[in-house]
Amino acid sequence: MPDHLPGPPPPFDPELAPALRIINEHLPPGRLSDLEAVAELSAAAALMEPPSNEELARDGAFTVEERAVPGPDGAPDVSLLICRPSASVVPTPVIYHTHGGGMVLGNNRMGVPEMLDLAADVGAAVVSVEYRLAPRTPHPGPVEDCYAGLLWTARHAAELGVDPGRIIVGGASAGGGLAAALALMARDRGGPALFGQLLMCPMLDDRNDTPSSVQMAGLGVWDRASNRTGWTALLGDARGTDAVSPYAAPARAGDLSGLPPAFIDVGSAETFRDEDVAYASRIWRAGGSAELHVWPGGFHGFDMMAPQAVISQDARAARLHWLRRLLSA
Repeated sequence: MPDHLPGPPPPFDPELAPALRIINEHLPPGRLSDLEAVAELSAAAALMEPPSNEELARDGAFTVEERAVPGPDGAPDVSLLICRPSASVVPTPVIYHTHGGGMVLGNNRMGVPEMLDLAADVGAAVVSVEYRLAPRTPHPGPVEDCYAGLLWTARHAAELGVDPGRIIVGGASAGGGLAAALALMARDRGGPALFGQLLMCPMLDDRNDTPSSVQMAGLGVWDRASNRTGWTALLGDARGTDAVSPYAAPARAGDLSGLPPAFIDVGSAETFRDEDVAYASRIWRAGGSAELHVWPGGFHGFDMMAPQAVISQDARAARLHWLRRLLSA
């Protein structure tokens, strides 16, 4: 718990607030308050149709395939969803995508349409990794799956038609946390020299005790109770202890120097606000490059759930502008 209790929660953006009321009818803030609720929501999510290859191809703009590649030692293969610009004749940048879902939900097609929006503008490919989920696969399984897929992508860059010197890791929520962990792992293990990290409302800190996590309890779409469930599924009894690895919870990293340029954004009215702001500040203090956006009144995942709102469009535009600047350097 923070030393001093925070004040009342900041107001939601006026355009987002009515959308959130409707969303909360189906997805209340503490929807994932225990693992039984995770199983129920996972079963319901499995009935939802993910975007098809034809939809992801966007009238032929992208060539889409799913490929199984070697996983971590002793683990199953990892499936990669590979979307390459069809018209490109030169190696392109690639966004290596890790999906969200609180470490307990989702698949490698989740969030890909939003990644393709960015990729289409800058002429990049998207590779989205299918990783095993908690609690069936606890840490380090999920992040090691992601790293195995990243290594394969870098080593087979020529085959894929992508530039191994311009790999950008990215994801939202749990996917943002995994992308941050990949940047730490690549640095520490002498892995691919990443070109950037796109961290959208990233889930970074298992301690779940920041002022914003306390302030936003019972509000939004992913509150403190759901956050506790996600981290417990991944870490079990280790959650919140000194035994937690920075590759599970990047906020635990003692050294944030030597990382690729980061884009970090988060809503002011959500659980992850303070841990994300702190992560950007620590990158700056370590001499690194980070661009931070705190969207006033934004709840967790607001731009995906209310894409028509002006603040959502501004958030998406900011990510694209960062990506353009990064790739033009």
